Amino acid sequence: MSFSPSMKEFCGVFAIYNHPDAARLAYLGLYALQHRGQESAGIVSSDGDQVYRHVGLGLVADVFSNPRLFTGLKGHLAIGHNRYSTTGSNSIANAQPLAINYHGGALAMAHNGNLVNSRTLRSQLENSGSIFASSSDTEVILHLIAKSQQKTPEARLQEALLQVRGAYSLVCLTEDSIIAARDPNGFRPLCIGRKEKATLVASESCAFDLLEADYIRDVEPGEIIVINAAGMKSYKLPAAQKVTQCIFEFIYFSRPDSRIFGEYVDKTRRKLGRALAEERPCPTADIVISVPDSSNTAALGYAHESGIPYDMGLIRNHYIGRTFIHPSQDMREFNVRIKFNTVGGVLRGKRVVVVDDSIVRGNTLRKLTELIRNAGAAEVHLRISSPPIKYPCFFGMDFPKRRDLIAAYNTVEQVRESLHVDSLQYLSVEKMLSAVPVGRCGYCTCCFTGEYPVEIDEAYHKFLHEHSSPILELDFRS
Repeated sequence: MSFSPSMKEFCGVFAIYNHPDAARLAYLGLYALQHRGQESAGIVSSDGDQVYRHVGLGLVADVFSNPRLFTGLKGHLAIGHNRYSTTGSNSIANAQPLAINYHGGALAMAHNGNLVNSRTLRSQLENSGSIFASSSDTEVILHLIAKSQQKTPEARLQEALLQVRGAYSLVCLTEDSIIAARDPNGFRPLCIGRKEKATLVASESCAFDLLEADYIRDVEPGEIIVINAAGMKSYKLPAAQKVTQCIFEFIYFSRPDSRIFGEYVDKTRRKLGRALAEERPCPTADIVISVPDSSNTAALGYAHESGIPYDMGLIRNHYIGRTFIHPSQDMREFNVRIKFNTVGGVLRGKRVVVVDDSIVRGNTLRKLTELIRNAGAAEVHLRISSPPIKYPCFFGMDFPKRRDLIAAYNTVEQVRESLHVDSLQYLSVEKMLSAVPVGRCGYCTCCFTGEYPVEIDEAYHKFLHEHSSPILELDFRS
């Protein structure tokens, strides 16, 4: 992906019930889900009587660098969270899981998604006397639960979720139960696993693989799962008019070794690459390379279908943390060089097809193509395994400003000129949909089509209007 500051990953959630070392296993689960968020991490555990919490800013390994922390995270049930802010600032107050004590007892929550009516609900709650400690929309759900007069935690959660709109895959912890829920549209993935007598819930199945746990099934769209000493019970929210799972999970966000929405991500990305080669061939090319790492499997699919050899033309430095400090403008210009380097012996004199999964702003990709040309490539042809991103997403992807999207107000040819490549082609919406798993569930494609499956709150419409621009200025200098 042509990554930019305006493109941020989602969050990762994890839960485990009935394991004597629940917090440590939650730590490992979050480690596997680190790609979904690097701003903060946290774990809340319970021993049946008391709830324990530790959160911090940074990567999982940094937040839990002291092994003695796990001595304080007692209990046989735990939930965890990796955060990348799509709503709310990056501060310790927004680090999750959030935890409260209210008339129903202790409650902690970890949330992946974005609520599109949170601003209206927050205003209503504040007017009725609620005091917020964070800017996260997750806290809106907690306040709605606290105001509920229902008798059980799951009934209070259900009442709260009936009032919110948007994307949520969440896990909750009480003193003696784990509760998981997924919105009726099924925007974000959430799955259930089993490790001996323990039950697990995670954003992606790769967390189960690390723990040698078995994938059981997905949490269904609109399903609430309660896990406690009585076993596992399922409750249903009113069904959405149509299930619209986020197609970007397959394109970019989820790990290729994960199983989401009932299918392996790697298998789907290869299909996207093959579909791209069928629809957007490049008959004059010598090699196919990827922009590592998210487009690796799509590039393999493209190479296999086209018959053009795949090679490693770009190498990514995997040891660059998000805490890297740019002390000056000159240093910021080295950001791409720090993350990527070219393999001159592979690229020199070659006509290169560069496969990437998407373009948001294009800044990184522009610098990458420059690196590839400087390494001696004769031609650079860009192929994108998704359609042009033209519209904001309000369901968890952090590109809500349309003016930031390079394809929003510009033609493919204008984008090609800006990126300084010999040719540029995107996968069409129709071809993309033909490559993803089919069944009773559909997909959200709003960032490509502008067709939003859930009504956006008026406050978000206002935000869109205020942050849109009639034209995106591009740099056409050679």
